[in-house]
Amino acid sequence: MPNYYQPEIECASREQIRAWQDERLVETVEHAYKNVEFYRRKMDEKGIKPSDIKSVDDLCKLPFLTKADLRDAYPYGLLAVPREDAVRIQSTSGTTGKRVVAFYTQDDIDLWEDCCARAIVAAGGTRSDVVQVSYGYGLFTGGPGLNGGSHKVGCLTLPMSSGNTARQIQFIQDLGATILCCTPSYAAFIGETFEEMGIGPEEIPLKAGIFGAEAWTQEMRRDIEKKLGIRAYDIYGLTELSGPGVSFECAEQTGMHINEDHFIAEIIDPDTGEVLPEGSKGELVFTSITKKAFPMLRYRTRDICVLTREPCSCGRTHVKMSKPMGRSDDMLIIRGVNVFPSQIETVLMNHGYPANYQIVVDRVKNSDTLDVYVEMTGAMFGDTVKDISRREKQLVDGFKSMLGLAVHVHLVSPKTIERSEGKAKRVIDKRHLV
Repeated sequence: MPNYYQPEIECASREQIRAWQDERLVETVEHAYKNVEFYRRKMDEKGIKPSDIKSVDDLCKLPFLTKADLRDAYPYGLLAVPREDAVRIQSTSGTTGKRVVAFYTQDDIDLWEDCCARAIVAAGGTRSDVVQVSYGYGLFTGGPGLNGGSHKVGCLTLPMSSGNTARQIQFIQDLGATILCCTPSYAAFIGETFEEMGIGPEEIPLKAGIFGAEAWTQEMRRDIEKKLGIRAYDIYGLTELSGPGVSFECAEQTGMHINEDHFIAEIIDPDTGEVLPEGSKGELVFTSITKKAFPMLRYRTRDICVLTREPCSCGRTHVKMSKPMGRSDDMLIIRGVNVFPSQIETVLMNHGYPANYQIVVDRVKNSDTLDVYVEMTGAMFGDTVKDISRREKQLVDGFKSMLGLAVHVHLVSPKTIERSEGKAKRVIDKRHLV
């Protein structure tokens, strides 16, 4: 029997969900227009007043919001409540330019933690579980979000943060952690370390993992599940919207349920901004309808995905979004060809390589170059030079088939590429330096 955290919400009728969204959208638009000069100016420029927004059907009348807008409004330009009513900030992990700073009232935090609690319960979590939160804490939303969600469920919570892998493994074993929350690249690293220690999945107490904050493929999911002996669940979120818990996978694992009582999702054409019919592939746009301190109206995520309202066997009625298929802004265009890092990863995993790799794009004599550095396993490292050359040729052919491009492949020794305990640095694009 499926387990729900808030069944009266998660399994509500479509009519009830739509009624919540209509009412809360109207309230949010009025709140944002009244309290945020930035929104007021953007709406006035389009000739839109709050009274023009009467339901979700009117959402398309509102202007889009982008990350550039958020950076321009830094630090307090989008704060929609008196500063003394905000109790916390979180921030994006960006390393260049102005960061995005998001504000929360106490009610905002409570609702965010409810969303994360739903994700934990959907992954099989109960108050009997031990949840090891190995996302980063501090300004990064991963740790605080899942930590609060775990408390709401009533789980014993280990606020490990990222790093110190030896201690992570010790606590998993000694305290009997049953659910691991971290980035997929760090979960892969933990699994790899267990394997190197000679500890098999049957000796690991974990039963489930909740992984997000970076792109990962189905091949990587299977590899993590095999090494840790778990079922791996996807979770999606953005600091701009609250953090992890905007959507999450249930046991069916055919997409992530969006918490529609808090967020309205649209799919648009990334070039024209036109709203696309349900089932279309396009850019995901979110409007938050319950967050008071930092409401987001039609925020362009740049994530490419598909929405579906097909009935789910888990009983949840909230719309599902697919795993992001790439991004409209970090997509690599190499010699006129669109390349997503997830395509590179799929080829590598299909050929039995670990998840640690790095993509380097450069420009030589006015022509783009694409190099992929891939760590070999310990067994592969013992191969002859001839065998390694053969393996490189296999990958070159695999990339050619997937991308239609010539790729320079470099197989390197184990542990050569720097390990990540947070978001993995997969792509280095040197073209902007030329």
